[in-house]
Amino acid sequence: MLGSSDHLEERPLSNWDTTFPPLLHKLHQLEFDYDDGDGYDFEPYQSFFPAEENASWFKAWTGNAAIDGSQFRVFGQDGTGGYAAFWLVLPDQPIEKQPVVFLGSEGEKGVVALSLDEYLWLLADGVGPYEAVAYPSPDSKPNAQFTLFAQENSGIAKLSAAEVLARANEAYPSFSEQIDSLCR
Repeated sequence: MLGSSDHLEERPLSNWDTTFPPLLHKLHQLEFDYDDGDGYDFEPYQSFFPAEENASWFKAWTGNAAIDGSQFRVFGQDGTGGYAAFWLVLPDQPIEKQPVVFLGSEGEKGVVALSLDEYLWLLADGVGPYEAVAYPSPDSKPNAQFTLFAQENSGIAKLSAAEVLARANEAYPSFSEQIDSLCR
């Protein structure tokens, strides 16, 4: 787990930690029910990608062999192979305070939450990372299991999915352009 004293500059591959923060590990013990397309299109992982796998994916996704994607920590995927990840852009902040992003298999991309706390409320409102990017104005379908989890574990007041997404888009309006600039 990254601590608050860790910096977000590119790290040597040998120093890469695949261990989830405890709250993310606990979250991924819940069932992400696909519900025949009415639930979450999300398959949670139990650890972050190893550095080599992360670099391989990001190079392939962008078509750019000169970058390694070390600013991302992948923690799950949708059914088509798009990835949910923390985007490590806030110096001296722990991973739980970093934005959550989605990078889809067909080039979809977006910031879906400002932090793990906000991500919990996104899930509570029935919206996963894929749905947040694919349907920017998602219907609210509160999920009782994830709502209870967010109530018990989020360090912030309740937010709707629309509020989470608006806050993320307001804070990082140029995320897509930044990612596009890395693609070849």
